[in-house]
Amino acid sequence: MADVQPNVSAPFDQLTLTDLEGFWSEPRDIREGVFAQLRSSEELFFSEERGLELDGELVIPAGPGFYSLVRHADVVEASKNPDLFCSGEGSNIGDLPVEMREFFGSMINMDDPRHARLRRIVARGFTPRMVEKLNDAVVAKATSVVDDIAGKGSVDFVTDVAARLPLALICDLMGIPESQYELVFDMTNIILSNGDPEFIPEGANPIEAYLNAGGALAALMHEMAAERRTNPTDDLTSALISAELDGEMLTDDELASFFVLLCAAGNETTRNATSHALRLLTENPKQRALLMEDFEGRITDTVEEIVRLSSPVIHFRRTVTQDGVQLGGHTFKQDDKVVLWYGSANRDESVFDRPHEMDITRDASAHVGFGGPGPHFCLGAHFARRQLATIFRELLHRLPDIQMVGEPDYLRSNFINGIKHMTAEFTPAAASQN
Repeated sequence: MADVQPNVSAPFDQLTLTDLEGFWSEPRDIREGVFAQLRSSEELFFSEERGLELDGELVIPAGPGFYSLVRHADVVEASKNPDLFCSGEGSNIGDLPVEMREFFGSMINMDDPRHARLRRIVARGFTPRMVEKLNDAVVAKATSVVDDIAGKGSVDFVTDVAARLPLALICDLMGIPESQYELVFDMTNIILSNGDPEFIPEGANPIEAYLNAGGALAALMHEMAAERRTNPTDDLTSALISAELDGEMLTDDELASFFVLLCAAGNETTRNATSHALRLLTENPKQRALLMEDFEGRITDTVEEIVRLSSPVIHFRRTVTQDGVQLGGHTFKQDDKVVLWYGSANRDESVFDRPHEMDITRDASAHVGFGGPGPHFCLGAHFARRQLATIFRELLHRLPDIQMVGEPDYLRSNFINGIKHMTAEFTPAAASQN
């Protein structure tokens, strides 16, 4: 069964890909149909940008526009060549002030050597002991999450399951007390909301809400770092404040910025991949049955296929560094913006046979759901894969008839392929005896 059948007659224009109220609120067949048309075009598509107005005042002016990389080969090529397609000018389509860009994006919005330095220092914090602790925690937390819903029979799968595992793991990893989980959850929702009215009420200032949410997470991490310098423990916060590379250590602001990135990249993306996984397994019962025939033998390929189809991060932007760069049959000029549409690349007909269908027997390893190859490939890809495999091992063995009921409530965004709410039903079962 196809995940969606693209409507290849869907209309579009140069403002379509930035139209949150219109295009990004349309059914998936419309959106996939536009990207299918863009992939089949011989020319790269150029989009105009929209400015952001608040109370009649222009807060973020419209940028110069951008070219869309929608084919797999083009996304991979740009990802592998950061010297030609840089991240340091921002990974969002719009041009944010430098301070906002670096605070909210951390290493995602950096180029080497700054990017490499920060990534290596962070990697120093993930000692073998820390990795072993994380692996044990994934199993324990997944068991606890399923224990808490097992007797209910009906839950909001997003808030009661998909959001809880990555949130608990990240907070525990950093040493954040459980009393602060809800704060981290709420602030992350705001940062990645793209102005969705559920998280930014009508009439509220989305930029102010965005800044306040980032400030709240930064304040929490500053407080944690100060406390851990006095009373170090075995959590990642303690490891990161003492991690050193060639005499350099993370500043408090770099640590806070990394925490914001970790919450966004590690929490929201895994949450949404988990939510889409249940949707896909519900919509494709034959694929689900195939998985259960040999769960351990097929779960690895199943996770890759889920990430391919869900593509939790819809796009990142790059900026061309010099005149004359060629890609996709186009010759760029310095400072041209290009947007890498990962969801489109993951449905490229030239790479994936029947790309809109779920097929857990395919080799989906070429997908770019964790970003393309190169220095910005997701640092937590292995950990995300492990979480997905572990939570569905628990769910499908202990609640074997769990399934999505009704339609999900999707996030209105062209950045995160999010599901806000989704009802799941199952035959109640007893909690584990572990």
